[in-house]
Amino acid sequence: MEKSYIRILEEKNSFLTESQKKLLQSNAELEKRAEELQQIIQEIQKQQLQIIQSEKISLLGKLVTGVAYEINNPVTFIAGNINPAMDYIQSLFKLIDQYQQKYPNPDIEIQYCTENIDLNYIREDLPKLIFSIKEEINRIYDISMGLRIFSRIDNDLLLTCNIHEGIDSTILILQHHLKANKNRPEITIVKNYGQLPQVHCFPGQLNQVFMNLLVNAIDSLDKSNIGRSFKEIELNPNKITITTKISDDQKHVVISFKDNGMGISNEVKESIFDYYYVTKTANNRIGLGLVLARQIIVEKHGGTLEVNTVEGKGAEFLIKIPNY
Repeated sequence: MEKSYIRILEEKNSFLTESQKKLLQSNAELEKRAEELQQIIQEIQKQQLQIIQSEKISLLGKLVTGVAYEINNPVTFIAGNINPAMDYIQSLFKLIDQYQQKYPNPDIEIQYCTENIDLNYIREDLPKLIFSIKEEINRIYDISMGLRIFSRIDNDLLLTCNIHEGIDSTILILQHHLKANKNRPEITIVKNYGQLPQVHCFPGQLNQVFMNLLVNAIDSLDKSNIGRSFKEIELNPNKITITTKISDDQKHVVISFKDNGMGISNEVKESIFDYYYVTKTANNRIGLGLVLARQIIVEKHGGTLEVNTVEGKGAEFLIKIPNY
């Protein structure tokens, strides 16, 4: 009887041991499947972001290119007619001079008209006005060229480009965000450009990264201005410093975007490159997310994108891309 009872216990113990092994195996299998599923989800998220990024770049590139060409047509027309217009004006002034020499004492109606239109002032100011128009046309032309440089649609082809041109075109596009408004003075852009070679890159995508980092810096500065008066901000003006150089080992191009805003907390710093992390409100979404910016730098260019920050003392985003 006792032996039978012991045998039953042994059988049950053996059964329990076997069941435990199977349970452990099942748990291990479930954990493995959970990890595989998580990897699949991350890969799907990554692909979705790449598609969104590609669509954004393509759409924005086409839009900006179209705007640039639309601007260029009337600007070219006006620029081509400024000099002839100035020649016509000078010819008319010359004709007036001839009349005044031939008829130094015009009748009362002509005298009245001359005084009423202030002919002497027009003679002095009109050439200045034409010159100002010419200067503004050159400015519009620069904006048009900046748009073209910014919007280069490079697809999957590496192109040789001037990094500084890309940064300058991005600053030009964002100029209205930098200008003074009722809440703050103008945001100063300080350029510390080093001697850089022509870089093999995807220019359109790289310009998107520059835009995203500049917009983040502007947003951070605006946020740091909350509660400060216009005068207080003037005493410690908003500033974004852009520095470019070749790394000490000559193997990388280094690009730094540094602001003197409120900085980033350690908690946020740990998350800003995570998938779907959002640092902006629904009404303020300009440029790509930082995760996409990092993807462009890391996966498309084989570089790195890092952030150095001290809360309350600004933030620096540091790009390194291979120099080849």
